[in-house]
Amino acid sequence: MSDDTKKRPTQAEAEAAVRTLIEWAGDDPEREGLLETPKRVAKAYRELFAGYDVDPREYLARTFDEVGGYDELVVLRDIPVVSMCEHHMLPFLGKAHVGYLPDRRVVGISKLARVVHGFARRMQIQEKLTAQVAEAIQDILQPKGVGVVIVSEHSCMTMRGVNTPGTRLTTSHLLGGVRDDPRTRQEFFELVRSGPG
Repeated sequence: MSDDTKKRPTQAEAEAAVRTLIEWAGDDPEREGLLETPKRVAKAYRELFAGYDVDPREYLARTFDEVGGYDELVVLRDIPVVSMCEHHMLPFLGKAHVGYLPDRRVVGISKLARVVHGFARRMQIQEKLTAQVAEAIQDILQPKGVGVVIVSEHSCMTMRGVNTPGTRLTTSHLLGGVRDDPRTRQEFFELVRSGPG
């Protein structure tokens, strides 16, 4: 948690809160099918909110200087995104596309996916998630530019409210040369759109 003075509720307190929600919804938490539900929900939420227990920026700490002169865009496409809308605590699911223009060093590609997952496993809005990923890469790797695009479907819109299944939200955050150089910007978006998916 960001505030060290705050005490995180216990597993038992989380399970009690789920039992309360079951009762509030109109069901009986002592019913056979629901007996283990509070424990399962608390365990699932621990996994869904695992991003609060890590600093995703640390995944970018180990870099490689031997790039053989490579100085073109590095783009990792179709990174699965599972996050929770902070307004309704309902999931949004989609894909992230992350690219950067190296400046003498690169990072292992799995680390880009780990950064996305680390920030995604928190309650937030997609716009913030997109910016967090891009700014972490920029701050730690110091590349010539960064681009992040996330496309996802939000349960808070598809399951409730306006009930519009199939709608997707696209957000992007561009920094440095990926934002400022029209050719690099175009290349980044072409690489994001290319291929299957």
